[in-house]
Amino acid sequence: MVSLPTPVCDFGLAAPDFDLPGVDGKHHTLANSRGPNGLLVMFICNHCPYVKAIIHRLITDTKDLKALGVGSIAIMSNDTVTYPEDGWQHMVAWSRELDFGFPYVLDQTQSVARAYGAVCTPDFFGYNANLELNYRGRLDASRVQPAPDDARRDLFLAMKQIALYGDGPQEQIASVGCSIKWRTA
Repeated sequence: MVSLPTPVCDFGLAAPDFDLPGVDGKHHTLANSRGPNGLLVMFICNHCPYVKAIIHRLITDTKDLKALGVGSIAIMSNDTVTYPEDGWQHMVAWSRELDFGFPYVLDQTQSVARAYGAVCTPDFFGYNANLELNYRGRLDASRVQPAPDDARRDLFLAMKQIALYGDGPQEQIASVGCSIKWRTA
């Protein structure tokens, strides 16, 4: 397991477009994923211990963000040949088991992960209503173990600020996770 931190937020960067199949049988795009007050794009996968440590809090936070007008979408971009536990059937089963309140989609070609500059799972990209990047940080203090219940909700609070005021906090703590599992040539 290679652990990588995410880069610093590139404030104002436009959200790259996408059109990806979801485990719900629908296609999801940038346009139909956004909420009136913003969009949270999350790169996650099934097998990563960092994602497993935060998934329950992430589900709660995305439901709370939806109430603030922020849409959320989770993208799985790992090589499923090398990491079959991240494959389609496992994506479907995991999202149903945990009752994800957001679309879970497959980036089979890895082109969306490359367009966003995703480096790890989890990797969070928080956009305002104009789809300008304003957050590239962590969910909370969790690593491979969940943070305490009273841990600061960094992602939620940043996205709430973005939903209310259009811009994110200037100080952000990078997310840390397993590297994206890129396909070899």
